[in-house]
Amino acid sequence: RDYRDGKNQNFLRDEDLEKVLATAKAREKVDKYAYLASFDEIKENDFNLNIPRYVDTFEEEEEIDLVAVLQERKALKSDLEQLEAKMEGYLKELGFMEGDNG
Repeated sequence: RDYRDGKNQNFLRDEDLEKVLATAKAREKVDKYAYLASFDEIKENDFNLNIPRYVDTFEEEEEIDLVAVLQERKALKSDLEQLEAKMEGYLKELGFMEGDNG
């Protein structure tokens, strides 16, 4: 991220400003960050300078392997059951629980 999150608005840090200024000074296109539009392009866009008209910042979401997630969840549930049984044994041993009454 090239800014600091704020409550109502975001803020540019010094290093963010330096990057903006260096990019503008170099007058170069930087993927997902900066674009050097020609006058004709700006005119074609009715002189609209909104950033999304010129810079595509879309990033695909990482694909989630649901089968792997379900397997991990099942393994974690099994681990939890084993830990709870072990904890119950310790509590019984220490006299905090009686038999199977809980």
